[in-house]
Amino acid sequence: MSIGDNNISGLMSEARELTWKKWGKNIDFYLPGMITLNKEKGKYPAFSITGEYCELNCDHCGGQLLKSMIPAVTPDQLIEKCLKINESGNQGCLISGGCLKNGRLPWEPFIDAISEVKKLTNLNISIHSGLIDLETAKRFKDAGVDQVLIDVIGDDETFNTVCHTSAGIESIKNSLMALKQTGISIAPHIVAGLYYGKIKGELDALRMIAEFKPPILVIVVLMPLTGTPMQNILPPDPFEVAKLIAMARIEMPDTIISLGCARPRGKISEKLETLAIDSGANRIAIWSDAAINRAKEYGLEIGFHKTCCSV
Repeated sequence: MSIGDNNISGLMSEARELTWKKWGKNIDFYLPGMITLNKEKGKYPAFSITGEYCELNCDHCGGQLLKSMIPAVTPDQLIEKCLKINESGNQGCLISGGCLKNGRLPWEPFIDAISEVKKLTNLNISIHSGLIDLETAKRFKDAGVDQVLIDVIGDDETFNTVCHTSAGIESIKNSLMALKQTGISIAPHIVAGLYYGKIKGELDALRMIAEFKPPILVIVVLMPLTGTPMQNILPPDPFEVAKLIAMARIEMPDTIISLGCARPRGKISEKLETLAIDSGANRIAIWSDAAINRAKEYGLEIGFHKTCCSV
């Protein structure tokens, strides 16, 4: 069954039934630490080890997403700020940052700091890795990192054009292999519509991810951010995203599937959320009343969590 098939209703129904059969009739909603919803804030803040700086300056982000993160640009700052969020009752944190030209993050000075944080706190630590080699993956595992988020792009043209890198998607696959070898938990992310709003290599990304049997897959959607080359690009149609979620469920019946927090807001988000539920998603970050109502229509048991949806 391909992403262009017209039988979207049947595809979504099949995926939904597969989810209910495997996971039961329930859904979980998540509030990450960067977001405030109904005057409540999540307990899983995000840190950037590069502040707002990113050498790749990808067309879809341009460093804008880094602005919502707490800067922690030295190992000492990271330890200090992690201790502070631990004392204030947070459950964990996401450690991310901007990429260097080679698609990697400057992790080397921070790995020992992460190890120190794990010794001194009970925080759950997720990292957004960028491209990564086996040696670094092993060091993250030894440091106690609980989970690694990694963006997966399915075709070289999207990777090279949008992300301004000469690396090919083979480097993404090698990163997944390195992480898998260490036994560290991985949470691959796919950005639907990354190629200027078009669904292009997402199905190939799904197939790449399926080889690694991850415990969770997060699907996010292009956000036309002000100040980026994509600020006037239309995001993909919500039904195209629903197809992707449904196909992910059919391709990976044993993987938890989440609609992540990075997606357009407002009416588009409401449509994405309801269609995600129709398509068998297990989790949704940042929910609307429309999503709650759709879950109730299906008789789903609802849970709420104040962490990243990958946790």
